[in-house]
Amino acid sequence: MVNKLPTLEELLTQARHQIEVTPEEIEEARRRRETIANALRNEFPGSRVYFNGSLAHGDALTPLTDIDLGIVIAAAKYTHGPGLAGPRDLMDRAAGAIRRELKSSFPKLTVQVEGCTRAVLVRFGDPVHAGEKGFTCDVICAIDNVNADGLFIPKVPGWSRSHPETHTRMIRAAIKESKVTFAHVVRLLKHWNRCNDRPLVSWNIKALALGCIHGPITQLSGLATWFSFAGRELDKGLTEDPARVAEKPIKLGSGWTQTQVVAELRAGSKRVDEAIRLERDGYPLQAHEQLARLFNDEEMLPYPNPDAVREEAALGWKTLSTGGLTAGVGSGFGRPQVQARSWTE
Repeated sequence: MVNKLPTLEELLTQARHQIEVTPEEIEEARRRRETIANALRNEFPGSRVYFNGSLAHGDALTPLTDIDLGIVIAAAKYTHGPGLAGPRDLMDRAAGAIRRELKSSFPKLTVQVEGCTRAVLVRFGDPVHAGEKGFTCDVICAIDNVNADGLFIPKVPGWSRSHPETHTRMIRAAIKESKVTFAHVVRLLKHWNRCNDRPLVSWNIKALALGCIHGPITQLSGLATWFSFAGRELDKGLTEDPARVAEKPIKLGSGWTQTQVVAELRAGSKRVDEAIRLERDGYPLQAHEQLARLFNDEEMLPYPNPDAVREEAALGWKTLSTGGLTAGVGSGFGRPQVQARSWTE
């Protein structure tokens, strides 16, 4: 009996399971996040805490190494902000509260404000994933913008506009609308990003996804849609804040130019499209190989057997050269076939 080869969609699902954050990581990260949130609530009575970042958005990868949260400080609404006091004293108070509340539970805890522009940096000195060196939390001390939408968040010594609460609502709404596929596609894209020298920051990936992934969609179609859309959009200019609040567009990955990122996205788009075409035309192993090349991580998505890939490619060429048609070639007959190159070559 011949074993049925997995489809590209099945391969993506298997690969995604390899990179998803584990339930144990989620549970421990949430516990630590809530501990910090309680310390901040005690320090700033009547204030509201919000959660953002990958854990709150539902697209965290393993190993989970950081969390994000903020507190909107009620008492500072009219005393701090542009033209008023800066954020440093609020950050110092938040840091002191976190030290007092968490030090007994985390002996190696360090809380840093000096040199931090945006957030209080909490280092637990204790990872949530075995084998990792540490676990951190970025804590934003924000205030409501009384004259417009969103918040003012620190940009020491001053402030800048943002709307992290709306960002989280938008992401969660997209996940619901797509029946969770939005989060699945974003996870895959974040892993592609970190395995290819990080041309984009994670928030840029999600902001672009908000512009093109709508409703239920397969993971494969989601990847194809995103790469095509992202390449076109970044060719026109940097990504604007989806909430239309931030003054500046989202930055690219460190060390990358816009031209380089667009080229990377177009290359990814071509690879996904080629994988789809190869699968449609009856070349599942070559399609698999294209997908593996895209992610560039054998632990997450191993390459197919190179001998089997060469055999499949040779069979296709032999069939076309003799004018015959074999089962599985389908609509690929008569079309120019890209010679498969084994990953071991």
